[in-house]
Amino acid sequence: MDKLGSEMIINEIFTRLPAKAIGRFICLSNFFRNKLSTQNFEIMHSRRILSGNLEADTSKTINSPFNVYPSFLHVIASFKGLILVCNERICFELTPWNPTTRRFKFLADDYFNHNFDRNSDTGGIYFDDSNDLKVLHIKYYRNVVNARVYSQRRESWRMINSLNVTNFASTYYSWSPGIYSWKSIYFMVSNYWFPSGERHIVAFNVLSESFSTLPFPEVMEVNPWQ
Repeated sequence: MDKLGSEMIINEIFTRLPAKAIGRFICLSNFFRNKLSTQNFEIMHSRRILSGNLEADTSKTINSPFNVYPSFLHVIASFKGLILVCNERICFELTPWNPTTRRFKFLADDYFNHNFDRNSDTGGIYFDDSNDLKVLHIKYYRNVVNARVYSQRRESWRMINSLNVTNFASTYYSWSPGIYSWKSIYFMVSNYWFPSGERHIVAFNVLSESFSTLPFPEVMEVNPWQ
């Protein structure tokens, strides 16, 4: 691989492989995980795949890890091919799931003090500096925000400091699913009651495991043609 050049192989060969094959290579070693998980590779791979002809017989049905109706499943977050899914019917299970490789993991069931509520629960998935897969779970209940982080390596949950977001613990607020971008997971927190239309952005830094709030971009009034 060194003789041909790893960059040429990654850019010219791996970008033409199907997503299922890429998922298998990522699990082989840290080298492939680092090379095939960059934003540049994801963009090149998407462009190569979408530029080809899509045949009708290439579609297939992907079964979820849960044998329940889709209405009982709630997608909390997604990250590099993984989806964080909650089964709201059976013990409120929280599960990272890879639809490409069809692998999943049921997490420890000791993190819910109260039943899961899609209006007051959210979270995200990320890797820390030691390549440990982490799952962030946020719940607000009775005007208190609780935040926990699950470690795949330790297979356990632990509480983290969430004092910076206690102002958004009221039942009037609604939290969006987590969106990962450049070492942070972002949530939009909206208040549709009083004051009406209030919106905030909450950022969770995956390195320091701390929360911060960002000002929401102001809406600009423009003409329709603009």
